[in-house]
Amino acid sequence: MNGLRSEFKLFLLNLLEKYLPGQADLAFDGLVLAWLALFTIFLHYFLHGPIFGGVTKLANKGQGNWQQLLLTHKLFQRIALIIQGIILQVQAGLWLEGSDALLWFIKIVTDQWILLFSLLVFFSFLDFLERLAYNKVMEMRFPLRGVLQTIKLIASVFVVVLAVSLLMGKSPLILLSGLGALSAVLMLVFKDPILGLVAGIQLSANEMLSVGDWLEMPKYGADGDVIDIGLTTVKVRNWDKTITTIPTYALISDSFKNWRGMSESGGRRIKRSILIDTSSIRFLDKAMTQRLRKAELLGSYIDETTKAIEQDNSKKQLDMSLSINGRRLTNIGTFRRYLLTFLKSHPFIHQDMTLLARQLSPTSEGLPIEIYTFTTTTKWAEYEDIQADIFDHIFAILPEFGLRAHESPTGHDIRALKTPLQSSAAENTNLAEDADSTDSVESLENVDDAKSVDSAVPALAGDKS
Repeated sequence: MNGLRSEFKLFLLNLLEKYLPGQADLAFDGLVLAWLALFTIFLHYFLHGPIFGGVTKLANKGQGNWQQLLLTHKLFQRIALIIQGIILQVQAGLWLEGSDALLWFIKIVTDQWILLFSLLVFFSFLDFLERLAYNKVMEMRFPLRGVLQTIKLIASVFVVVLAVSLLMGKSPLILLSGLGALSAVLMLVFKDPILGLVAGIQLSANEMLSVGDWLEMPKYGADGDVIDIGLTTVKVRNWDKTITTIPTYALISDSFKNWRGMSESGGRRIKRSILIDTSSIRFLDKAMTQRLRKAELLGSYIDETTKAIEQDNSKKQLDMSLSINGRRLTNIGTFRRYLLTFLKSHPFIHQDMTLLARQLSPTSEGLPIEIYTFTTTTKWAEYEDIQADIFDHIFAILPEFGLRAHESPTGHDIRALKTPLQSSAAENTNLAEDADSTDSVESLENVDDAKSVDSAVPALAGDKS
């Protein structure tokens, strides 16, 4: 084969020397370059046309999902480009043995081409593995994406070192030995990836966070689902559909809230208070006791408690005409008992978790009665509906117990208070105006009397004269 190639090359050189005396070698190099270009173009369309079309048909006929994933991440196209580079380098070595400069240039270019697309093939393979193992990784809660990004970073550094060594014609070990002096610079440049890698390992090892968790981190304005855990960043889709990006190492250095425990428990907490106007709290009288006894959730409680109270009071022989003597039922205590019974009978309240209707310390805003319980669902919309229905009912039944919800005075209250004050002020103004008019009439009468007296004096004087 080498003999035939040498004879053909010699034949072309003699032919070119005949027609282009003194330029045969240059013309031969030009013909070789043209041949290499045409052959490369033909090979490109052949590999990306019939060959890749056949591979695509086979992948579409496959039963598994992995064939489509290989096509999605362009693995075959990048392998074809590597093959093109290898064949081009082999062809150049066959025809350009005597052209050292041109062969060196083509070899350098093809080496860089092969290294670049080898790295991209490796990236495509890692992406393929990531998508293939996505479901299993989600179950294991392992940050595979961050680990694969670390591998990509290491591979990129290794390929860059090889590429530079090929350009310089030096061994890669010489370059690697020189990297020791640049370690401080590399630590500064790759600070975030290194911190992110360590943080990703800690998050995975301690099961602190995984894709799909509900993350709340007010410092970064994050409140939503984790959609991606990368080498350097964690992406959170907030409830308003915005995307918040958080440095991965910030999840280790700062505190955050993961709502995964709530989702896995099957119940979501209701912790809300209603403020009772303390002036409406009093003992139950007989009429209210009889009325509340008819309530389905209070009948047995009132009967049992009333009987126990009467027995205790009769034993002590107390004067019950005075309200401070003995034990008595209060409307606030009966109301709290009603809330507890109501929650225990509610179909959407988790009965196996904490369930309280408790009284908190009174404040200037009133006496807080807090509901502390858990719903049977963790879905946001359903949870809000259940919570709203419960407190709708609570506000509606307060008058049945003679209780009032506390609220600060509103503009309506001020206007209602202002109306009688305006009426009384108007009455006072009218009275004042009446008094003034009376005084003015009297003064006018006095003036008329004075005028009549003055006119009478000359008359009397004339009569005397």
